[in-house]
Amino acid sequence: MMQATPSRTALRVALRRAAHQLHDAKPLVFDDPLAVPILGPAFHDELRRTPDGARRPFSAGLRAYVVTRARLAEDTLAAAIATHHTQQYLVLGAGLDTFACRNPYPALRVFEVDHPAPHSWKQQMLAAANITPPPPAHFVPVDFERDSLRARLHAAGFDETLPTVTAWLGVVPYLTPDAFHATLRVLARFHPGSQIIFDYSLPRESLPPVEQLMLDSLSARVALAGEPFQLFFTPSQLAEQLDRLGLRIVEDLDADSLTARYLTNRSDHLALRGKAAHMCIAASTTPNP
Repeated sequence: MMQATPSRTALRVALRRAAHQLHDAKPLVFDDPLAVPILGPAFHDELRRTPDGARRPFSAGLRAYVVTRARLAEDTLAAAIATHHTQQYLVLGAGLDTFACRNPYPALRVFEVDHPAPHSWKQQMLAAANITPPPPAHFVPVDFERDSLRARLHAAGFDETLPTVTAWLGVVPYLTPDAFHATLRVLARFHPGSQIIFDYSLPRESLPPVEQLMLDSLSARVALAGEPFQLFFTPSQLAEQLDRLGLRIVEDLDADSLTARYLTNRSDHLALRGKAAHMCIAASTTPNP
């Protein structure tokens, strides 16, 4: 039986989403009523100790980034359903994402993909919290070193000829170039116009000295957790690679763009820090083979 083992970075993301529900001012950037319950009582004390943004601006900056990227993904999905009749939502590296359990679109088929160990961990967390996903949700464990993502999706009933939105959040910086390209080759085969939302980081040498130190600090912490950063792009490098794979960039949002969209006129200290992180929305252009 697969051991239910959490990803430490996925757990930190879930804690930041939950802390946002409890500590930041309303209106929330990302309103998720299941973000706290899915963590269960084991993390209640840690959530209560979450410092405010005035005392820990770097911590608040990471929380701001986590919730703005989640909001962008679900806003993109909502727009695609309204304008392109999107019928599927694929969440890659799902962690403790709760969308499948609060899906407001009865006709939308949701597929969550994660490695088998954190996948099993999530099922345990859902069961302990008495959270039951509705029938359109499909949970797909994939061992990326042994399994074919495309084959595993097909076996779960995924239909790549249908318009699809894919959320691939908090994953790309941890991948090797080969893993990044292999996954995009699968996503590029989806129905033309299908969209992918993912985050990436600028290379260290393109950042000012203070931000290089910020990146160094964060890199050291995720490396100690066994999940080091490996992949960086400039916007032009990313655009070139996507184009070769049959994908076009719809939007590439830097910190200023995300702030203007989601973080203006707030009464708290929730703010993005630094310029390294970008959010990319790309669309498939290649017809299904």
